[in-house]
Amino acid sequence: MVSRVRVWLNRTYAENVFFMDQLRRNPSDRAVEIHATHGDPDSPVLAAADTAELEPENLSPAGYVEYALDQCARRGIDVFVPRLHQSAIVAHRVEFEAAGTAVLAPPPEAVAVFHDKVIAYEAVQAIGVPVPPWYRVRSADDLVAAVEELESGGHKACFKPASGAGGVGFRVITRTPFSLMQLSGFPSPYVPLDLVLEALRQAEEPVDWLVMPRLEQPEVSVDCLTGPDNRVRLAVGRTKNGRRRGFTLHEQWLDPARRIAEGFGLHYLSNIQFRMFGDRPVLMDVNTRPAGGLHQLSLCGVNAPWAAVQLALGEDPGDVVPPFLGQDYTVVSGPRPLRPVSLPHQRPETTDPLPAVPAPPSAEPADSVASAAQALPL
Repeated sequence: MVSRVRVWLNRTYAENVFFMDQLRRNPSDRAVEIHATHGDPDSPVLAAADTAELEPENLSPAGYVEYALDQCARRGIDVFVPRLHQSAIVAHRVEFEAAGTAVLAPPPEAVAVFHDKVIAYEAVQAIGVPVPPWYRVRSADDLVAAVEELESGGHKACFKPASGAGGVGFRVITRTPFSLMQLSGFPSPYVPLDLVLEALRQAEEPVDWLVMPRLEQPEVSVDCLTGPDNRVRLAVGRTKNGRRRGFTLHEQWLDPARRIAEGFGLHYLSNIQFRMFGDRPVLMDVNTRPAGGLHQLSLCGVNAPWAAVQLALGEDPGDVVPPFLGQDYTVVSGPRPLRPVSLPHQRPETTDPLPAVPAPPSAEPADSVASAAQALPL
């Protein structure tokens, strides 16, 4: 009898409820039990798991590694999919392996390259992958110089943190003075240059921003599955153009993604994003983790999470080729159940109960729902 697979996802995105669904619906019909931890008791990931636990707050990276090793030992984790403190965790891969846990993440060298976008751009340029013009900015004077250089070439300047994920901190520079126009309608990513400069000059510490031209659509996110032998098993592009989403296998997107994944050893699941600069695709970002939208590949008949778990367990799935490309679609919100506010929760068949977190007196235990992205046909 084939044993169950025990998978742990630490503090991760709400969309990974779909990642978990795909693991359970795996084509091998293998029993999968999922453990989840999070700092937010209302994360839908906790509700979707078989066992769940609140993570301790304010742990240092080293302290978090100790916590993670203890989780793996106590929970009998076979495959650990880390998002929080990924860099620290992969540096201790040998210790996790000694505990019987495979870490589904790239080696520390690859994680380090793509943690800093400037280092990443320099590295991928060296292997021939095009990147947009970029400037590292730490002060108001740096920002003025970068914006003027880009605007002189006819580009609109934007900036984002040199390290970070998920589009956090992305803004587009405008010369339009601040007015009531900025206060009508929905919040905008556009920020007046004079207000940004004033904020920089008043800041007590320098910033670390990457300034570049605003890139054009389509945006193409290539989901890659790469083995420990550095060979890509799966590469599929997910296209985004406004609301419309779709899929592509065009080599103008897949070839540079494969070169990055293989050249830097982005083992297991990674997501490599491109946009247009003029008439050619250029690299926008590289994520050394599964993308929140990875589950959308199910519209192409692909179960990428399970193929990655197989690789982590030493069971090579071989080349994963989509049997078809799904129709265009859009993303909408939908309800997901939440846990009662007392945590941790254990399914009845699970032993080793842990002390519960007391529920607030006003809590409604069964009525809350959370929204998560779902892929639906147009």
